Amino acid sequence: MPGAPRLQASYVLEGEGAWIAQARHLAAEFLARVRSEDGLPVSTRALEVTQLVVSELVTNARKYAPGPVGLDLRVAGDAVEIVVRDGNPAPPVARDADPGRVGQHGLEIVMAVAQALDVRQESAGKSITARISLSA
Repeated sequence: MPGAPRLQASYVLEGEGAWIAQARHLAAEFLARVRSEDGLPVSTRALEVTQLVVSELVTNARKYAPGPVGLDLRVAGDAVEIVVRDGNPAPPVARDADPGRVGQHGLEIVMAVAQALDVRQESAGKSITARISLSA
């Protein structure tokens, strides 16, 4: 079916540990499979941006939401979609630009590098989907 995800993976990040590093590693492994199993070209930029977006979204979920965090990765068309689900129903809010502010730039970064960003309320929290082009 055109536009349907061809390759996808879902993970639950819970308990204590290095969630962000684990999520970045899972994203890199996923894109390696996209290359090898699906034969799709994945640019170095796509890999790096995907890992950055995963880091920022998982960091925010870990910081501001209770319970486990869900991470879904899927290829749709010529892009990878990163979906992070958490238990906090409040949507994230980008702060006003402030070059003197240290930290709290994650959502601004994601908005700058993603083709699209979508936030949806769910029955037990929210999901945030970022779309990253697989090409350079």
